[in-house]
Amino acid sequence: MAADKQHAHELIEQLPPSQLPAAIGMLKSLLDPVSRAIANAPMDDEPLTAADEKALAEARDWSKHNKSTPHEEFLAELGITPEDIDNYREPK
Repeated sequence: MAADKQHAHELIEQLPPSQLPAAIGMLKSLLDPVSRAIANAPMDDEPLTAADEKALAEARDWSKHNKSTPHEEFLAELGITPEDIDNYREPK
């Protein structure tokens, strides 16, 4: 285990500074129990219902004729930054 940790440290040291935020995000997600549960959850193999298919077709049609709003724009309207979400902690 110590050798694995040392190897991980060596790999991190080799990363260019521009890639450190991605590496940190990945490491945080490995430590987050919710992220781990989502990553390990089985694929949803339940077939789509007729209502699901209809809703998807409507959404696809809407997106062909309308401009979508980026997530960051919605957050800005609420006064929230992506960093706020990344750093959010459930109240204890």
